[in-house]
Amino acid sequence: MGDEPAQLLVALAPGSGAQVVADREPDDQTKTELHADDGVTPSAYGRFVGYRGKVREHEEAKRLRASGRTLQQIADELQVSKSSVSLWVRDVPFIPSKRRWGPHRRPNPASTRKRDEIAECDGLGRERIGLLSEEALLAAGVALYAGEGAKTEGKVLFANTDASMVAFFCAWLRRFFCVDEARMRVTVYLHEGLDIEAAEAHWSRVTGVPRSQFRAGYRAKADATIRTTKHVYGCCYVYYCCTRTHRRIMGLIRALLSSDAIPG
Repeated sequence: MGDEPAQLLVALAPGSGAQVVADREPDDQTKTELHADDGVTPSAYGRFVGYRGKVREHEEAKRLRASGRTLQQIADELQVSKSSVSLWVRDVPFIPSKRRWGPHRRPNPASTRKRDEIAECDGLGRERIGLLSEEALLAAGVALYAGEGAKTEGKVLFANTDASMVAFFCAWLRRFFCVDEARMRVTVYLHEGLDIEAAEAHWSRVTGVPRSQFRAGYRAKADATIRTTKHVYGCCYVYYCCTRTHRRIMGLIRALLSSDAIPG
């Protein structure tokens, strides 16, 4: 052939009509034709795809997540599904961007309506309940214990993370039953890493039980697969070991739940 450029054309498949010039790279159309007769969908040569899928998008999603971007923001930018982004960045620690929660963020209309409705319902609730009579207070405490208290024979046990509920129960117990304060006990269940001293001081104020009557606190190990919420003061368990008191409470519960107690 001498010094002239090679012009050899090689047929790739019988009847395909697709040929490649030996001295230059095939263009995009030719690349497509290479697969025309073998039933294989031509790949996108402009995008690198690994065995796990969109590798470049995967790595970019991790970088964006580490910078504080939300799943939806990443999905929009990379033009992929939010579920894919969630899978790709599940092992990347996420710290929300401060600018998303800044003082100049416009209130969400739905959140505003929700807050206003809750405030309205709180007002209606206070107006309707008013000051509880002795009978109403007794029934309220019985209902609370029926839902949150222990039914095991031998001791009165009430547990909750809500300080208002714990305070209500303690006030109700002391008001309607003869309680020996020396027999009151409290245990605090608290996640590891939180301040047990502060938690016990908090629940001592709520329950009116001195810390000298607190049992050893229980330190729980957080399991992210179950829950991520950690209550700063943990869960308070109030014990009063008196079989007779427990039996009287259970008698009130059965009376409250009987058909005779329901009007009409």
